[in-house]
Amino acid sequence: MHMPKKSILLTGASGFIGRNLSEKLSGRFDLSAPGSKELNLADSEAVESYFKANSFDTVLHCASIGVIRKSDAKDIIGTNLSMFTNIVKCSKHFGKMIHLGSGAEYDKRLPMVRVREEEFGRSIPVDDYGRCKYKCSKHIEKAENIICLRIFGCYGKYEDYETRFISNAICKSIFGLPITINNCNVVFSYLYVDDLARIVEHFVANDGAYKFYNAVPSETADLLSIAEKVKKITGNPLPISVRNSGMGLEYSGDNSRLLSELQNFRFTPLDEGIKQLSAWYSSNKAQINQGKLAPG
Repeated sequence: MHMPKKSILLTGASGFIGRNLSEKLSGRFDLSAPGSKELNLADSEAVESYFKANSFDTVLHCASIGVIRKSDAKDIIGTNLSMFTNIVKCSKHFGKMIHLGSGAEYDKRLPMVRVREEEFGRSIPVDDYGRCKYKCSKHIEKAENIICLRIFGCYGKYEDYETRFISNAICKSIFGLPITINNCNVVFSYLYVDDLARIVEHFVANDGAYKFYNAVPSETADLLSIAEKVKKITGNPLPISVRNSGMGLEYSGDNSRLLSELQNFRFTPLDEGIKQLSAWYSSNKAQINQGKLAPG
């Protein structure tokens, strides 16, 4: 007997991660991805009405406003928390929720050297992004049907090449511009967005043993090493510019808990991911606004 596809509500489908997840999951699942005009997540009545009319096996919550890009919203934290809680209040209409969290929940004022999930709460973040994600996780600690995937760095097609380091470096190289590191060198846990889609797919199909997982690969890399990889792959002969000397606070997570769930999972090596992303940008070169790549 043919089993029906699992149903997923994807929020934030127009964003970098949401757009990639929509592409990767749409053929394998019954995917609904309403835009903000169709469903205003900050409107509790609208959200309740939507869930009364629709039920889902999984809600994949990627939507957020103003925490990375500039926004006209007056209360960024309050609006994001409202979107989160409005969905959670309708939990009887879905089986489980997968929430995209952040390494910033561990407080970026402190170094994170392969930080473990058990270290959550060691310090409360003060930045808007970290505080918002931290507060969501405090709620998840008490919830029954929510899994939080904490992302430290994610790269791939559709990201903002003007501000996101790996895409920015690739695009600059394609146009023969020097790669710039606008602060100091930092070690990161960068996850290829295709790998995130595979991780999400696992948790759609399976219940996790834990509520929180660092969604990071085993490999870490500093920005200067990443820039050197981009130079080599793209053939850019120009020097790399680092604005400030020394190393910044590391921003990496431990993935032991994640790997205990994902048996034999192969993360895409940075070299391979950069090659794939470079090829994509090269084939979409006409879409890149070269003026946004100029050092500022």
